Amino acid sequence: MITKMKKISFLVFHREYDAFLEDLRQLGVVHVVERQQGISSDAGLQESMRVISKEKAVLAALEPYADSAQAKADAASTVKAYDEFLAWKTQAEQKLQSLEKSRSELSVWGDFRNESLERLKTAGYLVSFFSCAPKNYNNEWEKLYHATVIYSDKQKVCFITVTPCGQPLEIDADVCHLPQRSLSEIVAESESLTAELASADDRLKTIANCGVDALRKSVAELSSSMDVTRVRLSGQNAAEDRLLVLDGWIPASESAGVEKSLDRKGVFFTISDPTPEDDIPIQLNNNRFARLFEPLTRLYMLPTYQELDLTLFFAPFFMLFFGLCLGDIGYGLLMIVALPIFTKLFKLINPDFSKGLVVLFGASTILCGLLSGTFFGFNIYNLNIGFVQKMKEFLFVDSSAMFSVSLCIGVVQILFGMGIKAVNLTIQCGFKYALSTIGWLLLLLTVIGSVLTGVGFSNPIVLALMGIAAVGIFLLNSPGKNPLLNIGLGLWDTYNMATGLLGDVLSYVRLFALGLSGGILANVFNSMATGMSPDVPVVGFLVTALIFLLGHALNIFMNILGAVVHPMRLTFVEFFKNSGYAGGGTEYRPFAKSV
Repeated sequence: MITKMKKISFLVFHREYDAFLEDLRQLGVVHVVERQQGISSDAGLQESMRVISKEKAVLAALEPYADSAQAKADAASTVKAYDEFLAWKTQAEQKLQSLEKSRSELSVWGDFRNESLERLKTAGYLVSFFSCAPKNYNNEWEKLYHATVIYSDKQKVCFITVTPCGQPLEIDADVCHLPQRSLSEIVAESESLTAELASADDRLKTIANCGVDALRKSVAELSSSMDVTRVRLSGQNAAEDRLLVLDGWIPASESAGVEKSLDRKGVFFTISDPTPEDDIPIQLNNNRFARLFEPLTRLYMLPTYQELDLTLFFAPFFMLFFGLCLGDIGYGLLMIVALPIFTKLFKLINPDFSKGLVVLFGASTILCGLLSGTFFGFNIYNLNIGFVQKMKEFLFVDSSAMFSVSLCIGVVQILFGMGIKAVNLTIQCGFKYALSTIGWLLLLLTVIGSVLTGVGFSNPIVLALMGIAAVGIFLLNSPGKNPLLNIGLGLWDTYNMATGLLGDVLSYVRLFALGLSGGILANVFNSMATGMSPDVPVVGFLVTALIFLLGHALNIFMNILGAVVHPMRLTFVEFFKNSGYAGGGTEYRPFAKSV
């Protein structure tokens, strides 16, 4: 659900504005309406935004390397040291590439010094380097120019000539321009540079340990300072710039305490109810269960103030979807037993995921795993144990039935979403605007009920219900408009429903497909673990265990990713669309001191 808000406006004397802002910040519950025009034109704020952006980027890069806090450097010097490190690393990598290229060019010629060639040239002899295709090499060159083959393969022949200085060389081959340094010198520098690059992480650790704390402090201070500046610039001048007007929002539950505090300070303010035209900030206020799923709502979009918060309504479905996609008793138990490890894994997907959510996902995986009876790819229902067979009688669902179950879940969620849409329209616009949606919901429920109960469509009750639904669909879809236009819109809605609903329901097949593929992969890894094990007792056990562990680790990682992404897709597309969810709300962010 969404916290009820109250609009609050302040009128402040310009000389008291800074002191008032500090009191407001201490109060810590007012969401200030920012005036973007003043913010975007303030040079100081723009510079602070540039600095904090840079410091956040450097902090994110250095934090993984910090293993102790030394606090020997300030934020500016840490940023400078990091930039210098990046410049050195880039230059070193480029130089290493150049050295490797020179090393490759010289490797076919061997290790020699250019000083030796210069001494020969002083003595009157010129050494030249050539390469050509094997078919183009002419043995006559050996007599004419004292050619000597240095290297030869199917692709090329590398050779040198030794001729008196000034003798013309008529050789149909490519001249090789070699580096001026010897191979041993290039190899030595390359190895030295490689060793330096290998110690790059140590250099980063030194920079991180000396400056991460300073960066964190600087980012916090800059963020706090920027918040104050934004709020200060959001005040609108009045009465020849002697007064400033500031608007904001507070939770309705806090209004009494805010009034009491502001009255003591002698601040002039007014508190009023919001109007439909206001851009009201959103503060989600759910129970403990739904609160775990709020990161998913924020990942998509917060609701607007006038519509329902769907977090509580999609949370049970999402938990069920995750369990069906993963669907293995062993995997679910492992998630709960190794909770810290899996919490870190889930935080890679979304940093706001909590331990409680991982426990719910693990429990759902166990329960859905009981439907198929899989435990790390093994089917426990094959065990001839009394209570296991009793569980099988009550819980087991085969693959063909699971396909139907997935579709049925899709139908239930879509119909539930349409019901929410009717409630949303009633709240936002009035009951008459929800009649078309109610008509569709009534029609679909009537058709489904008629099919399931075996009652024919010629039954008077069924016909009456379908007639009532048709009135809502074709005549009441746009209240106040021409009936002929309503009929046309109803026909268009019918076409969209007929095509859209079928595709939406079929999307839920992914729940069956992901669960099935995960089970097949788990079974394959089990077969590999037993089939590839050698007959040597200890070695065989170790090989089996290694394949089993690696295989299931890979399978659970891939399936967890799919078990989060695909239910998100079903929630954000199929459910939100059919529930008429608009979203686009602004999050409630009170002006307060940073913790």
